[in-house]
Amino acid sequence: MQAYHHPFTQFAVYNRWANARLYQAALALPDDAYRRSVGVFFGSLHGTLNHVLVADRIWLKRLTGEGDPPSRLDTILFEDRHALAAARAAEDERIVRLIDATDVATLPEFVDYATTSGVTHRQVRSDILRHLFNHQTHHRGQAHACLSILTGAEPPTLDLLAFQRGVPAPDLAALAAAG
Repeated sequence: MQAYHHPFTQFAVYNRWANARLYQAALALPDDAYRRSVGVFFGSLHGTLNHVLVADRIWLKRLTGEGDPPSRLDTILFEDRHALAAARAAEDERIVRLIDATDVATLPEFVDYATTSGVTHRQVRSDILRHLFNHQTHHRGQAHACLSILTGAEPPTLDLLAFQRGVPAPDLAALAAAG
């Protein structure tokens, strides 16, 4: 098991790992199954995976001032799932770089931001980062349920302990490019 010196590095690297495993299973589905509404909040696996990318882009814009996120949480950024997978891989790398560049001394600082509806808030940076990773986990759980419903089979494990034990994950950018 690797030791991480920044309190959020393990979560950023785990996040990338879990997304790669989840997307590998999503890319293996027939297109009609991937897009089928199964009753989760964003309807389908496609809607759920797009939402997580939308939310990450919104939060990274708030934290870094960079990017052009959509204003709606249900925006479909990519109709093509391989393009979505490529964007997910790039966003996961962006998150890892953000954490690597975040000085631990800035974690207790406040960040002022506006929600997508224009309401202003002030939150501690470390709480925003906790939310970012917790939000991903929440919706990965919904996506995991979609996979189980759609296939009738056990989806890939996404447990943090499996990551810590070295269970492998594919290179998501390579998977996306292969499509």
